[in-house]
Amino acid sequence: MRFGYWTPVFGGWLRNVEDEQTPLTWEHLKEIAQTAETIGYDLTLIPELYLNDIKGPSGPTFDAWATASALAASTDRLEILTAIRPSFHPVALTAKQIATIQAIAGNRLSINVVSAWWQEEARQYGIDFEDHDHRYAVTQEYVDVLTGLWRETPFTHHGRFFDFDDTSLEPKPEQRPVIYAGGESEAGRQAIANFADAYLVHGGTPQEVQAKIADLQRRRVEVGRQPFQHFGMAAYVIVRDTEAQAQAELERITRVQAGAAYDSYRDFVSKSQLDTQVSLHDYSVSNRGLRPNLIGTPVQVADRIRAFHEAGVDTLLIQASPVLPELQRIAEQVFPLVDRQG
Repeated sequence: MRFGYWTPVFGGWLRNVEDEQTPLTWEHLKEIAQTAETIGYDLTLIPELYLNDIKGPSGPTFDAWATASALAASTDRLEILTAIRPSFHPVALTAKQIATIQAIAGNRLSINVVSAWWQEEARQYGIDFEDHDHRYAVTQEYVDVLTGLWRETPFTHHGRFFDFDDTSLEPKPEQRPVIYAGGESEAGRQAIANFADAYLVHGGTPQEVQAKIADLQRRRVEVGRQPFQHFGMAAYVIVRDTEAQAQAELERITRVQAGAAYDSYRDFVSKSQLDTQVSLHDYSVSNRGLRPNLIGTPVQVADRIRAFHEAGVDTLLIQASPVLPELQRIAEQVFPLVDRQG
């Protein structure tokens, strides 16, 4: 099992807690990353939104790609998994940017290709927001162009959405970034089976996650691709000395309050074509992070992590709050109880 954490570019992960003691400063993000790789984390996922989905659209957020470049230069071992939404990034310029950051990172950069879901954010930033299936069609060709530019010089491509003639991109990445993606709709899963190297899921039960993994593996065989390199899952983790203490913390963070933090709720549900209903309770943290139920004593949480590993998950992407002390607690109390070699 590989352990990763979400870089808190929104100032934390809780919609019902205003001050999570996770300041949105570069120094704090660097401290988290440097500590994380020292205590045994394998990767960090840097999400990308230009509006703050956690604290409300007027809240602060850092740019994912500036953060990725800085973390690449400030760490030695962490895989830097950075989200990218094709509609927000011109593809050839992005191929150049990624090649450069990959050189800075010493081949530790990977990308999480996200087809986007927040229509209001796109409107505010002057980005065209097409319908759901169209976004995935663009994404698939976008990845084809990225990998083509990293592979060939000169590069020529005439497709449905992109046209290039004799384009040069040098230097090439020494190692092509691993391409992660996640999606639950029919169009999303089929596109991902064609273009991604690894599959990410929102939090779910072991049975739900196992079914998704089996479905993607079947689709992978059907399109003649090699098996996925990784299957990752998002999860919010609460570890305490007793189960009662863990449940008390769960109650504290899920006291649903109406307000700015929920402005994107209906937009997210309506635009994402999720295959599992999201309640307001679930939405207290992002990406259905409470659904895996990684909440309890160190032994209880470790046992549940092993159940997900048996279901096919090899990469756990952790959210916790306050981020730094909770990541330290999880590493100290849970990591030793889980077989890191799988």
